[in-house]
Amino acid sequence: MRNGNGAACRPGTPSGKIVCTGETYRDKVKLTFAKGAALADPRGLFNASLDGNARRAIDFGPGDMVDEAGLTALFAEAAALNGGKA
Repeated sequence: MRNGNGAACRPGTPSGKIVCTGETYRDKVKLTFAKGAALADPRGLFNASLDGNARRAIDFGPGDMVDEAGLTALFAEAAALNGGKA
């Protein structure tokens, strides 16, 4: 992911703690939440990296719809869990 100045960036909290990382592949974009296993996922957004005890990921393929409200809630929960403000 890039910020407005073209520098690489990671979504994080105001305290600088990482909420998730973003990776691009030929066939998908992957958002990996470092503490995703500890997050509630009532909308079932996590669809990758489900076997571990820490991370969870969301893979978005071409044409996939994005649940903006669900993703926003997941970011807020992850930020709160990681010690930042939601």
